[in-house]
Amino acid sequence: MSPVAVGGPALFIGTDTDYVALVRPELDPADPGVRRAAEQAGVTAEEFAGAGDTWAVLVEHDGEGGGFELPGVRDTEPADLAERLRAELAAATGGPFTVDGGALLRLDARPAGADAYAFTAHVTPPDADDPSGDDAGTPLTVETGPLPVAGLLADLDTFLGSLA
Repeated sequence: MSPVAVGGPALFIGTDTDYVALVRPELDPADPGVRRAAEQAGVTAEEFAGAGDTWAVLVEHDGEGGGFELPGVRDTEPADLAERLRAELAAATGGPFTVDGGALLRLDARPAGADAYAFTAHVTPPDADDPSGDDAGTPLTVETGPLPVAGLLADLDTFLGSLA
């Protein structure tokens, strides 16, 4: 856990151990942890905190975690994904559905008990086509356990509200 408090919009889909998350971290230059980290890095707290406008994808699966930044992604793109996921969940008739978030993220949902869905998140880092041969851009698949629809809808509303 980082000693630096991170705020900003975040949408987590999954459980504590298996999830995919869209986040736009925002650091507060006045936070004492940010000030200490900036001092250690030899920059001002404002420089260390940055603009707070870069989205990232975080993943955790089978104890393995990671993530990557999404340079150039605007708030409208994660908002669109969240709105489409919310619409599918609100209209869900108990069958499977897919929400396509473009080249980076696709969510396949399937019923998982009464009023719950499990997801398969297909995550493709932006450098997956990098010919360098390293595995930094390797596509990932994350399976979540059952997630209650009511909780997902509340999380989606909170996320969308944080972008307004």
